[in-house]
Amino acid sequence: MLKKELLEILACPQCKGPVELTVGEDFIVCRACKLLYAIRDNIPIMLLDEAKPLTENNP
Repeated sequence: MLKKELLEILACPQCKGPVELTVGEDFIVCRACKLLYAIRDNIPIMLLDEAKPLTENNP
């Protein structure tokens, strides 16, 4: 689980806007860009190349 302090300083690498955890806490989401960033071993992978598009089927 990511610490609240870390989440507060993270920003979307594309728009530099705020990000939030998904309900399952397995992704970080940028609602503005509609992108999901994976979290692996409690490390957020904030790379545009690895981001997934946010759809209705995922958080």
